[in-house]
Amino acid sequence: MRRRAQEPASRSAAVLVLFGVLDAEPAQHRCASVPADLDVLLVVRASGLRDHPGEIAFPGGGVEAQDATLQATALREAWEETGLDPAGVEVLGLLPAVPTVSRFEVTPVVGWWREQSRVGVVDAGESAAVFRVPVADLVDPAHRCVSVLRRGSEEWRMPAFQLPQGLLWGFTAGIVAGLLDELGWSEPWDEGVEVTPAGY
Repeated sequence: MRRRAQEPASRSAAVLVLFGVLDAEPAQHRCASVPADLDVLLVVRASGLRDHPGEIAFPGGGVEAQDATLQATALREAWEETGLDPAGVEVLGLLPAVPTVSRFEVTPVVGWWREQSRVGVVDAGESAAVFRVPVADLVDPAHRCVSVLRRGSEEWRMPAFQLPQGLLWGFTAGIVAGLLDELGWSEPWDEGVEVTPAGY
């Protein structure tokens, strides 16, 4: 079937879902299924970016010509955005690609931070902040909510997480929530808690 002329083709992209051992304070929430020192790396996207400005996300971006694989894309983008050393990352596998509203087909690349390196904002035009979140605190029912977007008579409801750094919602929150469910780490939470993301 031919694609309509006004519908540009989706571009391939990859994000790095990087788990590691927390190098600061352990999680505040205690749960039997998740170690208190297990964390995941996140960034706050710069406010000037065209796609998803100001949102909390995994490091990542579009596939470029020099990328031999989607794993290479995720590691390159993470290095460009956070300064992490890709040599210290062990890739564990790929999750199925997910389409986004910004017309990307995004593949989450799951990794383990075998040899940790210093991370931080490398380019303020790309990232406003780089931080690590204890996974147990993502499991914490007190941090979970539903993001609700309404446009006219239409409504979209998606999982979200209220973090000290802001609201984690959209594509990234969906991947996190799916992983927590798949791994059997989720705890019952109040799905009646609704939050509207800023700007919507």
